[in-house]
Amino acid sequence: MNNKKMHKLSSAKLPPVKLSLAVQYASEAPNIPMRAQFRRWAKAALLGDVSLTLRVVDEVEGRELNKAYRGKDYPTNVLTFVLDDEPLYGDVIICAPVVEREAREQRKELLAHYAHMTIHALLHLQGYDHESDDDAAEMEALETKLMLELRYPDPYQES
Repeated sequence: MNNKKMHKLSSAKLPPVKLSLAVQYASEAPNIPMRAQFRRWAKAALLGDVSLTLRVVDEVEGRELNKAYRGKDYPTNVLTFVLDDEPLYGDVIICAPVVEREAREQRKELLAHYAHMTIHALLHLQGYDHESDDDAAEMEALETKLMLELRYPDPYQES
């Protein structure tokens, strides 16, 4: 059973997952979450073992990576790269200035938006996407459930 389908299981007790997490801070932005916060959010979204490097970057690096890997010439909030499936290993890039701008524009608490972006990235790592309306609805419902479990507001609710 793949990780994506495991999220659909009932609340049956599952064995604890192992998360190997390296956090790289390559941004001078203020108010970037601490490693422990990223770890808590990442673990909430995982149902299988994973090794992950999470790198927080500024707009220049975020733009370069988005252009190189997605062909889009602008910085985006988060990028997810699956490097290996067995065992699951990947990289997540979070662009701090974009996350801060989005939080401000959407009138969201900054830490809640970082939590949402981390969860969003980890779901991508496990095979979720939002290419179709059905896939987007499924992913958004899971993101909302996880955010509420972490005691953050629904990220898709209008402020």
